[in-house]
Amino acid sequence: MQRRDFFRNGSLALLGTTLTGHPILGNTIDSKPGKQQAHNIIFLVSDGMSTGTLNMASLLKQRKEGSQSHWMKLYEEKKVVKALMDTASASSMVTDSAAGSSSWGGGVRVNNGSLNVSPDGTKHTPILQKFKAAGKSVGCVTTVPITHATPAGFCINNNKRGDQAEIATQYLPLRFDVMMGGGLEYFTADKRKDKQDLLSVYRQQSYEVALTREEMMKADGKKPLLGVFHEDGLPYALDRLQNKDHINTIPTLAEMTAKAIEVMSSNKKGFVLQVESGKVDWAAHANDVGALLYDQLQFDDAVKVAIDFAEKDRNTLVIITTDHGNANPGLFYGDKANSNFDHIQHFKHTNDWILNGINKNFTTQQVIERIEYAQGIVLQQQEAGELLKHYSALDESGLYNPRKLPFKYLAQLQQSFTSVGWGSMDHSADYVELAAYGPGSELLKPFLKNTDLHYLMLNATGVKHNN
Repeated sequence: MQRRDFFRNGSLALLGTTLTGHPILGNTIDSKPGKQQAHNIIFLVSDGMSTGTLNMASLLKQRKEGSQSHWMKLYEEKKVVKALMDTASASSMVTDSAAGSSSWGGGVRVNNGSLNVSPDGTKHTPILQKFKAAGKSVGCVTTVPITHATPAGFCINNNKRGDQAEIATQYLPLRFDVMMGGGLEYFTADKRKDKQDLLSVYRQQSYEVALTREEMMKADGKKPLLGVFHEDGLPYALDRLQNKDHINTIPTLAEMTAKAIEVMSSNKKGFVLQVESGKVDWAAHANDVGALLYDQLQFDDAVKVAIDFAEKDRNTLVIITTDHGNANPGLFYGDKANSNFDHIQHFKHTNDWILNGINKNFTTQQVIERIEYAQGIVLQQQEAGELLKHYSALDESGLYNPRKLPFKYLAQLQQSFTSVGWGSMDHSADYVELAAYGPGSELLKPFLKNTDLHYLMLNATGVKHNN
């Protein structure tokens, strides 16, 4: 074989393994149990968190409050085992959240868009069903619809992640102990295509249904708890802080996490809880720096809740990670990088709040005033005029942007005020951060595939690997 043919064929072979999800990476998790079996698992996911997101959130907290993020403190204090994780799916080096969560949930890489169903139609038993069968309490809490891809990947099988109305019905017979987040439209008769009042059906099946923060707080755990607090995703953390009604009626991710732990920790056989900050991903898709960093810090508050419990309990494995990067944001060099980044400390609202409150009848002065009120950023008349032109065309694409609002253009304008830039408006193939605390963390290797976490969780708890 000629030398050039060897390299050409070798490159094609390597490309093939890459595009099908890196099968060259073997299972890196030991099959034997850990030194001490974990009684509980808390699995925390900041969906779509690029490394820059993790870094900038900690920098923001340092400069605003004088302390690192809780995640970074775990690194500083050497309390966790660290790793990098390959996040590919079966169909692409760049995963979506359905395949990403399914890699953990089913232990097998599936195509993007699928939930624990292989390309050949094989269904893989989701991990919360395995833990439920082993007698543990199980549940998910999230800031996006509870029927969304990441919680669903731990819970059910479905060929289409977008069939959220069907996923809402799939949850019913599973009788998981806690399921909380947004997505009210998938449970109410006026929004479901089949006109079924699914909330009433859940109540008839002896679920406790909470629609407000107060109702959630009163739940005693004697029945399975379904909490649905808002249509679509919950409000961004930054916007919620400016809305007294939302503060009173919609729980934070940390509050949902604490409540889930409270009601499930009475089970003598233990519990397994997935916690997701889903709108970190939505903010990254929108290049919305205020939404991104404050939702990441909301996630960080949930990390503290989990670690505080685990430190007292001493029998809980905590896993902290993301399913994939998104948009690769970063704080970039410049003479005003520090002062520009500090502008974000004083943001009152997200770009989402700004843009959804503008319409084509606004004047350029009204646009300038709205952005200045929300973020202290003062645009020039020309810049505001260019932004306003997008409302006549509504020409931007992008995920979670049904109105085609000018998120990309606003982010470009903001860069000179914040020194934060973006690589894209979509997922990346980056290896991602992973940290583990507690019994079972010693099973973690420095580099692993996303599917390895499925088996790590089973090994850490001594639950069988049947699929």
